[in-house]
Formats: sequence, C-alpha cells, structure tokens
Amino acid sequence: MPHDIDHHAIINRIAATRGGVRSVFDQIDPSRTAHLVVDMQNGFMEEGAPVEVPHARGIVGNINRLSQAMREAGGTNIFLRYTTRDIDDAWSIFGRRLGPQAAGHREGFMAGHHYWQFWPELEIEPGDVLIEKSRFSAFTANASTLHQELQERGIDTLLITGTLTNCCCETNARDAMQLNYRVAMVSDANAALSDEEHAASLFILGLIFADLHTTEETVRMVETAGAPVSA
Repeated sequence: MPHDIDHHAIINRIAATRGGVRSVFDQIDPSRTAHLVVDMQNGFMEEGAPVEVPHARGIVGNINRLSQAMREAGGTNIFLRYTTRDIDDAWSIFGRRLGPQAAGHREGFMAGHHYWQFWPELEIEPGDVLIEKSRFSAFTANASTLHQELQERGIDTLLITGTLTNCCCETNARDAMQLNYRVAMVSDANAALSDEEHAASLFILGLIFADLHTTEETVRMVETAGAPVSA
C-alpha cells in the first residue's frame, strides 16, 4: 500500500508559511510535461533485494494510472533506471559510505543484471522514454542525458513518482527546480522506507522545490489541461 500519511495536513502546514498559497502551479500543458518515474527496478522492489523498499510495491498502480493519462493527453513518460558503472572512481565516496554492501550493490545494478531490470508490473509502452542514470540525480553532470532530452522536447514541467522519496526522487526534484523546471511530487506515487521519512521529504520539498499533489489530483490536471485543480 502507499504510505499512510495525511497529504492535506502537509499541504496546510506549507500553505501557512506562505500566506495561504497551497500550490504554485495547478495547471499544466501535457505537451510540455514529463512524468518522471524514478528507479522502479527489481533491486528496489523485490523482497530481499539490495535496497528493498516495501512501500514501492504499493505505488505501482498509481504510477501506471498516471502514465496512461499522460499517454492519452500527449505527454511524455520518462523511466529512469539507476545503472552502476564497472569502474567509477569519480564517485568513490559513495562506495565508502555503503561499506561492505558496496560490491554487491554495484554489481546488482549493472546493465543487464536482474536487479537492474524494471519491475515487471510497471507498465512501459512503445513511445515511453527509457534513460539510464549513474547518480541519484539524473541531472548531475555526466550522469544521464535527461536534461538534454527534456530541452529537446520543450518540456518545462516534471511530475515525479518512484523511489526512494527522500533519496533519488527528492534529489531529482531539487536539481530540476534549480534548473528552472516546474516540479510536482505525486505524494501517493512515491515511496520511502517509512511513513516518517516519506512525509518529512514531502514537507521539505513542498516548502521550496515542488508542489505536492495526489495521483487523483495529478491525473485530473492532465485530463483537464488548463483547468485549475485545488490541492
């Protein structure tokens, strides 16, 4: 199941800090919007996987629902896939922080390995975009082609789903906003290791970096492009 949090309580807390404003952007143009699905891979999804996030199995339906709405509205779905490099001396600190788990983590997420593959219940269709990234954020220099792909497609708005809320999803949201993208986190289509971590990340992002919407609200924005949707 998705996280058991009070989405609207978080929104109300954020609104109280900025004069009652609940969302900076509540209209989108699907043709200029990308649904960014972060790291929904076996290595984060399976029981016993190297970085198992149990809540992530409960958000697949919401992600699939938003992906389909985007396809029908002429938007873009981009599936990010964390991919380790055989030798990556430029990120040696990450290996040191992982400690004894570093070797297994690196091998598990190499291209072609089982844990690297997308979760089989994730619906990916022809026309969707698949991008490999070698850092938590796909916007990190030399980590992926994401920023170039978005610019070439004229995309200025990102709807972020996936896992982990407080790691890769949050990092992508922060970097995207600082590159001047309009960002929304889909609260019940992101997953962390606990409700507390998930809620804390959403609150921090909602203060500065991103609007917060549920799947229902986000789908409604996509389906009724141009019509405002209250958070």
